[in-house]
Amino acid sequence: MLLTDLDDDTLYDALMARDPAYEGHAYVCVRTTGIFCRLTCPARKPKRENIHFEHSASACVESGFRPCRRCRPLDAPTHPLIGPLLAQLDAQPGRRWREDDLVGQGYDPSTVRRAFRRQFGMTFLQVARARRLGTAASRLAREETVIEAQLDAGYDSGSGFRDAFQRLIGIAPAAQKGRAPLGADWIETPIGPMVAIGDEDRLHLLEFNDRKGLPREVERLRTRTGAAIVHRRTASVSATATGLAAYFAGEASLPALPMGDHGTAFERTVWRALTEIPFGETRSYGEIAESIGRPSAVRAVARANGANQLALLLPCHRVIGADGALTGYAGGLWRKRWLLEHERRMTGQTGARPAVH
Repeated sequence: MLLTDLDDDTLYDALMARDPAYEGHAYVCVRTTGIFCRLTCPARKPKRENIHFEHSASACVESGFRPCRRCRPLDAPTHPLIGPLLAQLDAQPGRRWREDDLVGQGYDPSTVRRAFRRQFGMTFLQVARARRLGTAASRLAREETVIEAQLDAGYDSGSGFRDAFQRLIGIAPAAQKGRAPLGADWIETPIGPMVAIGDEDRLHLLEFNDRKGLPREVERLRTRTGAAIVHRRTASVSATATGLAAYFAGEASLPALPMGDHGTAFERTVWRALTEIPFGETRSYGEIAESIGRPSAVRAVARANGANQLALLLPCHRVIGADGALTGYAGGLWRKRWLLEHERRMTGQTGARPAVH
């Protein structure tokens, strides 16, 4: 389930009453502070419009929220491994932990991994990484630059992140093969930064920056277009950033912008079908196949869905399994869950949610 079967009104009433009946079943995430709490937290209660609820502590951490230091929703003080390691995370939230660090302190990494996964549904290293991202989100909330915030999220030096981005887009001349270069820049979102690449008229790529296949996608784009890619914000990237800001603020649906011409004829047919899924709704791979007149091409539809390199704008997050499960999202299932919940909230929908398999 994306959330518990309880509606937000019930959970908000429980938060205001500090009702212990929901302990462990729901958590409140406060957007203005980047903190998540138990519903029984003694801290001053946030405004309704500044919060959302999650069904697990791991979902809160994965979304970039940091645990409250008053109600300590991640605490397991009686556990001989979890308590001391969480205390170290509190003391050093920006530290880049590795398994060698655990070994150096006398811990067995596999034992730590199992203990954290049983308790939180994620490993210690994943919790540590999410804490760093939460720290970065907090810095961004204070209007610090995206680059500086991401440096704190895990890069060793002031030039580390710039070097990584430069390796991604390539160090190329201002023009190549007689064509003006494409521009690449970051777009910050509540669920992680995205890399956008486009010319002045059309967007060619939009992906979350931690997608494993992103370097290959950028290289394919460079090869296909014959253009250099340089670090600058073009008109298409700027329009995308403006449109996404309105979408994530809950003020507008996803923007309809001119997009680059890529993919096979079949892939483009599937992608057009994605844009026809109504906002706040989902379709199965089989339903997409039926809609394009290829009912037996379910697997091919799934492959085309995965080949989409314009995340959000071609809303592949709205495609789910035939059994209603959330499957196959390269940006991470937690993002797919977040996006679907965000769109349902915007359309005022309630009720059952797809399951995560």
